[in-house]
Parts: sequence; C-alpha cells; structure tokens
Amino acid sequence: MCPCTYHHPVMLRESIDGLITSKSGTYVDLTFGGGGHAREILNRLAGGRLIAFDQDADARKNTEGLDLIFIEANFRHLKRYLKMYGITAVDGIIADLGVSSHQFDAAGRGFSTRLDAELDMRMNQRSSRTARQIVNEYSEHDLHRIFGMYGEVRNARTLAHAIVAARVAQPIRTVKDLKEVAVKFALKGKENKYLAQVFQALRIEVNEEIDALKEMLQQAVEVLKSGGRLVMISYHSLEDRLVKNLIMKGNMEGEVEKDFYGNMIRPLQAVHKKPIQPTAEELSWNSRARSAKLRIAEKL
Repeated sequence: MCPCTYHHPVMLRESIDGLITSKSGTYVDLTFGGGGHAREILNRLAGGRLIAFDQDADARKNTEGLDLIFIEANFRHLKRYLKMYGITAVDGIIADLGVSSHQFDAAGRGFSTRLDAELDMRMNQRSSRTARQIVNEYSEHDLHRIFGMYGEVRNARTLAHAIVAARVAQPIRTVKDLKEVAVKFALKGKENKYLAQVFQALRIEVNEEIDALKEMLQQAVEVLKSGGRLVMISYHSLEDRLVKNLIMKGNMEGEVEKDFYGNMIRPLQAVHKKPIQPTAEELSWNSRARSAKLRIAEKL
C-alpha cells in the first residue's frame, strides 16, 4: 500500500516506467499534489532535473526535502514558466488529472459530498469564481449544459430547472443545500454516484479544467523533445477523449489530417495500443483510482 497521506499516486510504477527515458533528462510533473509521482521520478534520476507545477498553494509544503523547481501555477501556463527558467525542451511530461485526496478530504474546500462546507471547489484559492457563484448565478441553460457535458447527468435539464427554482426562495450556499436539491432526482440506490456527477460538473466548470487541459496538451507537444514521453492519467471521458485524439489522430478534435503523400499528420505515437488501467490489487487499497486511464505517448 502506498504510504502517502496527502494523495495516493495512481499507477505509480506504470506511469513512471513510461515517463523516464533518460536518467539525466529534464522532466515536468504538472500536478505535483502530495509529491507521490515526483518522488518516484527523483528516485530514478541521476544528474537530471524535475520541474513541478501545482496551482494549489497547499501543495507547496509537500516539496520539503525534494530537489526540484516548484511552480505555483496552473499547468496551462507551462511554456511561459519553463521559458522563465531557460527551458525550451524537456524529456518527459506527466499529469494526473484527478482531484487530490487532500482536496476531497479538506472540509472547507467544498469538493466532497461527504463534508458540509461552503460551495467553493477552487483548486487555486486565488481565483474569484466559486461553485456557489455558478449555482446561484448561472442561467438554467448554462447549468443544463455543464451538468450534461461535464457530469454526464442523465436528467441535467430537470436538475438545472430545480436549482433555479430553489435559489429563488434562498441562495444555495453550502454542500448540504445543493445535496438537498439534487438528491431528489437520483435513482434509488444511486444517490452517491449521482451527487458525485453533479459535483464533478461544477468542479470542472469552476476550474476551467477542459480549457486548461487543451492549452496544456498543445504546449506539451511543443516542448517535448523528439523521443520524449507524454504521460497522462485521466478520470473523465472528456479528458481521456482529448488525450486519445491528440495521440491517435494528431489533434484534440479527432479529425485526421494527412500530408501530400497520404500519411497521417501527428506529432505523437502511442506507446501502448490501449490505455493502462489500475490492477485489482491497486483498486483494493485505492478505490479512487477505479476510473483512471493511463495513456503514454512518444514525440515523433
């Protein structure tokens, strides 16, 4: 079992095995969190260096004793910060796109359906937009859109209508307030899953996760050296689809482009034909890994 208390690094061995191609190389961990993946990277380097990103200020305390460059910023700013340190090309990039256990378990952050708190869900506490603002200020149309697209909520339109009606009487301020409105529309016995989908949708919208991922993936391709590795762990079908399309089709839209000779134009090549998923052993002690998919690609 992983000894980490901040976050159990998902598919640790598999992801780092796929990432490291040179012990003396330069690597980027775009989601430092508790430092689980970063520590394993550092253990395997000899003369190499690691740059770690995390937009959550709480993550900085986990860098103590680690020989790395820590950048407190969203990974959508990858190229800009690498340039600040004089880095134009790297040997590998890894990102675990899940919410850390720490964020779920910190009651005041409002990520979890289990703990009552203000509806916040900001990964970057300096950001201004919160889940509370979205729930109380978005139009019914926009709430329908995000619940359907980001949460894959089966009755997104009905839920959006109910939220707009409920907030007329009084604002929806807390996790408890939102649960009381939403749980009525869940299938019997599936309440927890339904609420998790609703909260996931809000979290993705609050943190602009899909837009940030698109920007990061484009930049990652640009800064990887030929032969460098891109390692992505995703938990949501939208995220995985973007990563898969980029690797297999050459762009995130999934539209195949060919050169004059009919060859597919793509900057990456999959290392494995299918995504890697957690083993039964890992799932036995880390249930949050159950929806994880690991894709590894090499820059051509």
